[in-house]
Amino acid sequence: MTNYMNRRIHGLFGGLASLVLAAGVAHASAQPGDWDVGIASPTATNLSHSPHVVEVNIEASVTQLEVRPGLNSPVWTYNGTVPGPVIRAQVGDTLVVHFTNHLPEPTTIHWHGINVPYAMDGVPDMPQPAVAPGGQFTYRFTLDAAGTYWYHPHVNSSAQVGWGLYGALIVDEPQVPKAFGDDLVLVLSDIDIDKDGHLNEAHSMGAFGDLWGREGNTLLVNGKLLPHVKARAGQPQRWRIINASRARYFSFAMPAGSSMRIGTGNRLTERPEKIRRVTLAPAERVELVFTSQAEPGTTALVRWTPIARGYGVEAGDSADILAIDTVAEPKVAAEPLPEHLQDIEPIDISKAVARSLELTIGGDRRSTWMGINGVRYEDQKPIHFALGEKDVWTIVNNTVFDHPFHLHGFAFQVLDEANPTWRDTVNVPRKSSVRVAIDFNERPGMWMFHCHILDHADVGMMGMVHLE
Repeated sequence: MTNYMNRRIHGLFGGLASLVLAAGVAHASAQPGDWDVGIASPTATNLSHSPHVVEVNIEASVTQLEVRPGLNSPVWTYNGTVPGPVIRAQVGDTLVVHFTNHLPEPTTIHWHGINVPYAMDGVPDMPQPAVAPGGQFTYRFTLDAAGTYWYHPHVNSSAQVGWGLYGALIVDEPQVPKAFGDDLVLVLSDIDIDKDGHLNEAHSMGAFGDLWGREGNTLLVNGKLLPHVKARAGQPQRWRIINASRARYFSFAMPAGSSMRIGTGNRLTERPEKIRRVTLAPAERVELVFTSQAEPGTTALVRWTPIARGYGVEAGDSADILAIDTVAEPKVAAEPLPEHLQDIEPIDISKAVARSLELTIGGDRRSTWMGINGVRYEDQKPIHFALGEKDVWTIVNNTVFDHPFHLHGFAFQVLDEANPTWRDTVNVPRKSSVRVAIDFNERPGMWMFHCHILDHADVGMMGMVHLE
């Protein structure tokens, strides 16, 4: 088979069992035939006939969708859906995205977590100008690392993401262990809709909203309210979970069964580890192997619970977000996960440059600003780096809110992490600090870093790396 045909066959034959790739061989699934029909997002159509090229069309537009039962809402979409279509490729493929903007304002696509060339990063005017209404732009880059990534705009980001512009980008490993099970992408998000189905104003609550970060009143999984996924007891499912909300942290306990963390978005961890609760800051991802151990014929609910991310933001009611139906079929015996997933070579920091970045907040009741090292974004000068430089950044958060810190263009390693992995986003809890190691070994250009509570980024908690 070609690489393209080896990928998991999904959605084409709704009632047929899915296939997954393991050591280059397709294996039949023991899941119910329609296990993901009610929850899976559409996959973007590959227009290319070349075995190592994935070519897709993505169009941004305002689309009337029934987000809440009986209410049509004018949400912002990629290819008419929320989330946008899953773009799927393999390591080494070239991805070509022909993007058209049908929105009433300029936009771009940022490829979150992908090691793209500088010209493809999607930050307006660095160097790509924003795509004007009616305009087009073609993104082209090679996918060099397997993982769970996502795409979203980088213009008026809080509003555009909050209104529905986000989608998953999955880069598959060349060989996938059969023990990982069947693949399911779960995009978590929220949207703010009034009783008539209208989108609430993007900058509601003024400076107060800037400070807290705006959360929608409707929680979604793959754009749906409380969708169902079917499972067979003992049969694993690989859950790729993405927090695509603009400000909301997602925290929930995993239901009865075996839940093993195998990755954090940017590639696999070194080894699997048990996980009982998932907590994801905005833009963070996690990969799990979930194996239901529930009684056949029962349903378990995954319930979102608010967490203390700062100064009262943890207030609010819990909500059910996902239902797992364990079907009335005999339990099967799952293959054990490999004890070791991959070797992660630590970045050599023996001669690294040490830098400290402090996340800061200022303002008054009428306005709020946020910045790095006491300077808001529009007043900052880029930090200069030499190509090939290795750095250790200490990200200091002396504010009263947690901040998810995201670096464009480069994955980093969180120092002192017990189970090593690669990340592009890490939560920095309030009144604490996090140390990360970065190897600026390629791709000169201007690379952004910022808080991924997008309201915080919009009011200045951003900075720039000038790599040359």
